[in-house]
Amino acid sequence: MAKSKISTQDFYNRVYEIVSKIPEGKVTTYGAISAYLGVESGARMVGYALNNYLAKDLGYHIPAHRVVNRLGQLTGRAYFEGDSMRERLEQEGIVFKSPYTVDIDLHFWDPLSNS
Repeated sequence: MAKSKISTQDFYNRVYEIVSKIPEGKVTTYGAISAYLGVESGARMVGYALNNYLAKDLGYHIPAHRVVNRLGQLTGRAYFEGDSMRERLEQEGIVFKSPYTVDIDLHFWDPLSNS
């Protein structure tokens, strides 16, 4: 049976949908979103989707600041003005292990378990 292909825009929209569900005070990872969407090794594609979102005014808000890498590092912070990614997370009560690494064990939200 052949795998069905999903368009890039459809994939991006699915990423935006799951990111919109991340609760305040929680973070998830690019890989966890990819796994939820059933895309093996798709963490980088999730990053591309979020970069696309942040680069354009798409007319709606998603909490992209709540997506970090598998180690809890704020790898997407370059796409946020100043230090606003970290500041937003701090305002939500996120605990940091180092200046740009959240305590992933304390704040991880798994879309597979919480959807």
